[in-house]
Amino acid sequence: MIFDIVTIFPHFFESPFSFGIFKKAQDKGLIKINPHDLRNFTVHKHRKVDDKTYGGGSGMVLKPEPIAKAIESIKKDQLNSVVILTSPKGESFSDRLAKELSNYEQIIIICGRYEGIDERIRKYYVDKEISIGEYVISGGEHAASIIIDAVSRLIPGVLGNEFSAHDESFSQGLLEYPQYTRPESFRGKKVPQILLKGNHKQIENWRRLESIKATFYRNPYLLDRAKLSLEEINFVDQIKKELPSRLKLYIALVHYPVYNKAFKTITTAFTNLDVHDISRVCKTYGVKCFFLIQPVEEQQHLIERVLDHWIKGPGESFNPSRAEALKLVSIKDNIQDTIEEIQMIEGMKPKIVVTDARSKNEMIGYQELREKIFKGNEPYLILFGTGWGIVKEVLEDADFFLKPIKGYTDYNHLSVRSAASIIIDRLLSCNI
Repeated sequence: MIFDIVTIFPHFFESPFSFGIFKKAQDKGLIKINPHDLRNFTVHKHRKVDDKTYGGGSGMVLKPEPIAKAIESIKKDQLNSVVILTSPKGESFSDRLAKELSNYEQIIIICGRYEGIDERIRKYYVDKEISIGEYVISGGEHAASIIIDAVSRLIPGVLGNEFSAHDESFSQGLLEYPQYTRPESFRGKKVPQILLKGNHKQIENWRRLESIKATFYRNPYLLDRAKLSLEEINFVDQIKKELPSRLKLYIALVHYPVYNKAFKTITTAFTNLDVHDISRVCKTYGVKCFFLIQPVEEQQHLIERVLDHWIKGPGESFNPSRAEALKLVSIKDNIQDTIEEIQMIEGMKPKIVVTDARSKNEMIGYQELREKIFKGNEPYLILFGTGWGIVKEVLEDADFFLKPIKGYTDYNHLSVRSAASIIIDRLLSCNI
């Protein structure tokens, strides 16, 4: 494998690959790492390779001519080559992508710098754009070294143990299992007994399940790609059953105060389907309680009659699973009473999350809110509005405003039960 790196700092690559497995791999001829100074490909008398951006703005842009000449000079027609640009706009780097790249014979990496490179290079010379994460670093040299490291490990002969790359995190779409070494007991903490018995089949199975468990808790999105057996899927289902006790998530369907079509504050009527469907979603995902905020006494009585039918009356024996879900429902006069009940249960005031079909500034995204919920440190109450949405005063008083659900068309008229189902799935789903 040949790695050709186009950079304005070629000396950057002298240290990272001058020792350990990478030096040995180079000495054996398994990989070859060639940094190329971009300034050697410019005709400018001062070796300039950047210029101001058209249209104005801060920062400089790498010029197209030197990069084009570098690629044309380096690229070998007889080799299976790929040209990569390190860029925050690129595809996220992963073990899957590293495996794909390991099938090439020559990888040319353009190290981005400053405000980036001329768009014409990206459009006509680059085969892949790769990002190593959602953070800012000084240049693409760090990203290039990470790509080279990850791909090189997959080249046969580079690692001492042929199984090392196969067993590491991400190599099978999962995070790696826990590792232990001597002593057998460290400050009262012992190595799991199964690892001491010498039964390799049992150890292999234990490690596989531990990998699945680590992935579920730390990076559940990886499970979507992982190929799991039916036994392993059942194992994940068992882990899921332990999770709801850790979550402190509450849902409330607000019937007052909400807007009507003319944006006047009103109280909306109870809807049978909303209560049935949202309660079933809450039960499925482990939401602790589903509050119905309805101040009208007649409406409360109507809701109670429906709940009694399904929980205590004929509906319980007719559909026990429906009764189980509806037991999560609690009727409250107002939002403040709901907050106080959660505070009494959890010992602290919940963080209030509001939802609305309209966007506003500084909204929180689903992944960020999911991470907060899964930490389990604080209770959260998500408010769903009826009618034409929760009133402005409640929205402005909330801790977080969740980004609205939007599809690919201008149509924006989901029922509240549909919206609640989508949002709860986005926040609590484990992708399996």
